[in-house]
Amino acid sequence: MSLNDPQWGRGGGSNGSNDGGRDGERRPQRQDNDGPPDLDELWRDFNRRLNSMFGRRGGGGRSGGGGLGGLRPNGKGAGVGLTAVLAVVALIWLGSGFYIVPEGQVGVVTTFGKYSETTRPGFRWRLPWPVQTSELVDVLSLRRVEVGTRGRPERLKEALLLSDDENIVDIQFEVQYRIKDDGATDYLFNSRNPTAAVIQTAESAMREVVGRKTMDSVLYESRQQIAIEVRERMQQMLDRYGTGILVSTVAIQNAQPPEQVQAAFDDAVKAGQDRERQINEGQAYANDVVPKARGLASRLMQEAEGYRTRVVETAQGDASRFRQVLTEYQKAPLVTRDRMYIDTMQQVFSNTTKVLVDSRQSNQLLYLPFDKLMQQALQDSAAPRPAPAAGAESTAPVETRSRDTSLRSRDREAR
Repeated sequence: MSLNDPQWGRGGGSNGSNDGGRDGERRPQRQDNDGPPDLDELWRDFNRRLNSMFGRRGGGGRSGGGGLGGLRPNGKGAGVGLTAVLAVVALIWLGSGFYIVPEGQVGVVTTFGKYSETTRPGFRWRLPWPVQTSELVDVLSLRRVEVGTRGRPERLKEALLLSDDENIVDIQFEVQYRIKDDGATDYLFNSRNPTAAVIQTAESAMREVVGRKTMDSVLYESRQQIAIEVRERMQQMLDRYGTGILVSTVAIQNAQPPEQVQAAFDDAVKAGQDRERQINEGQAYANDVVPKARGLASRLMQEAEGYRTRVVETAQGDASRFRQVLTEYQKAPLVTRDRMYIDTMQQVFSNTTKVLVDSRQSNQLLYLPFDKLMQQALQDSAAPRPAPAAGAESTAPVETRSRDTSLRSRDREAR
């Protein structure tokens, strides 16, 4: 009887102790379907399956007495089956060493944890675990980390930097990097946390570069130059640490004063802009006034130079004319005096108003302003006149002729 039989150790029924040796040949029936499985039955089932697999059927003797009768395992068949199982397991184990390296990645193979080789993209094989293991490393994709951005617990620690003029600057920037083609081994084994190494290196490089710049240079003037210097400094430090990382770009996303002094800084910036605006306005006014003043000064100087030249030339001409007149005067003094008198009188009479007066006979016309009358006559003659009437047309020529006759007679008497 099996030890797992639920009836073992209990009083037998009709098939119990009265049958003697027959009890060992006949299995007692299980009364409880929920009990544990029968180990002997499982072993016999396993043997039957192995024998049927290799084309044999094993037999087991039946014992004549009581005890554990039934089918016993066949040692030879079990050994063959175990060998086949081990062979299948070995094949599966060896087959687990095949792996595929995708394009843009490399495989790093280690033997009992020690680096062995680096494999290129393709279908590869290595010794299965636990002898060798492989790890794929992406060397083509760009990775990115942000330093000083909002939402990070270490934001203030990373973002607040001290400039050369002892001002605090809040900088947020991003670093893009990838793994070198020959740096997969360094990336895996030389750094416990490569991402943290990149962040700390970026923060250190940024602090070093900003510490040599003024605040205005960081905020407005030298962002691109600062990004280039930070990338170069990061690459030097990462190469010194042997991380196998290549820094592609460093992009400064935002640079501003700390939030606590942002309002005051904005006021200072506005004041500086107002100052620059006023300076520009003054410079524009100066650019407008100074050229005009210079042009006016140049014009006055040229006029003065022309006046000086004219006066000098006139004086020289008068002196030359006087010398010539003197020479002629010395030749004929009387003729020269008469000529000079006539020329002088001609100049005088040409520039004055002449009035002829009859001095022989007393006449009231002496007291009349002849020059004013003549000017009035000239103005009247120049002004347009309305068309005269028919009677006026007949009398006007007569009056004009009589006036002309009287003036000519007076001229004759004066002569």
